[in-house]
Amino acid sequence: MEEDLIGTFSNYFEPPLIEEILQVGKLMEVPAGETIMDIGQYIRSMPLLLSGAIKVLREDEEGDELLLYYLEQGETCSVTMACCMGHTKSEIRAITETEVRVIMVPVQKMEEWMAKYQGWRNYVFDSYHNRLNELLQTVDSIAFKNLDQRLVEYLKKKVEVTNDNKIRSTHQEIAYDLHTSRVVVSRLLKKLEKMKKLKLHRSYIHVLDL
Repeated sequence: MEEDLIGTFSNYFEPPLIEEILQVGKLMEVPAGETIMDIGQYIRSMPLLLSGAIKVLREDEEGDELLLYYLEQGETCSVTMACCMGHTKSEIRAITETEVRVIMVPVQKMEEWMAKYQGWRNYVFDSYHNRLNELLQTVDSIAFKNLDQRLVEYLKKKVEVTNDNKIRSTHQEIAYDLHTSRVVVSRLLKKLEKMKKLKLHRSYIHVLDL
C-alpha cells in the first residue's frame, strides 16, 4: 500500500501526511459493479483511489439515475467531502466501474489535515474544482446536446476509464446512466453500428471508431 500511495499522491501529499494515511487508512480491493457508497448513508470515511474507476450517480424522486462523473486514479469524491464536513447523509451513489483499490480515510481526519497540511488543502480544493467542472459539463451536455452526442461521449468516456474498447454494460444500464429509456439507447446503438462506429454483440459492445 505504501508504494502505491506514494506513487499516486506524492505530488500532493507531504511525507508526514503519507505516514498518517498509512497509519489510519484502510486498504480495500473491490470488484466491479459494487456499490461502495449509497444515497442516504452517513459517511464514515472518504476514498482515495489508488487504481480503477468509480462512477458517481444522482437519483431523482422517481428512483431514476443519472451519471454525474467518474473518479479515476489519484482522485476522491468532493461530494463525499462536503457530506463529511457537514456531517450530512450522502446525496450520491458510487459504484465501482472496474475493480478498484482504494484507501478509506476516517472522516474525523479531514478537518485536522486541512489545518495541518498544505498538501491536503491543495488536494481538497483541486478536487472541488475538478468535480465542479465535470458537473458543469454534465449540465451543458443535458441542456445543449442531443442524446446521440451524449451517448457517443458516454461510450468514449467508458472506454477511457476502463481502458477497454469492449463495453460490457447492458442497454438498460446505459439507459439508466443517461436517464433515458432502453428502447432509445438500443435504437441509437443500432444507428451507430450501421455507421460502422461500433459492433453490437450479445454480451458486450465493441467500440470501433467513435
